[in-house]
Amino acid sequence: MAIRGLRRIIVSVADRQRSLVLYRDVLGLTEKYSAGAMTMLAIPGTDVEMLLHERPPTSGPAGVAPSFLVDDVDAVCAAAETAGATVIDPPADQPWGERQSVLTDPDGHVFCLTAGTAV
Repeated sequence: MAIRGLRRIIVSVADRQRSLVLYRDVLGLTEKYSAGAMTMLAIPGTDVEMLLHERPPTSGPAGVAPSFLVDDVDAVCAAAETAGATVIDPPADQPWGERQSVLTDPDGHVFCLTAGTAV
């Protein structure tokens, strides 16, 4: 049986409200519902969801790192930094045709912002 697609990305966060400032307010994910220690967000233009699960996070640079397609990497990177993200790699043009920035969210989880068309 083959994988039919990606359903959701689950991110453990120490403080959901703090994380919502980044993922909902800056990146534009849409809040679908909140129950108990979890908030489900929809990723626009896809059927993929991001679940913020409030529990002790274990982060690291070698974990799973979602890449979010945005219109303006530089502007979103600056807004994300203001919302508590830390820039690892500032926005730069990549040899595969995208402009990309690599950041960590307030809990240390790596994520990327990309724009353009990959080769």
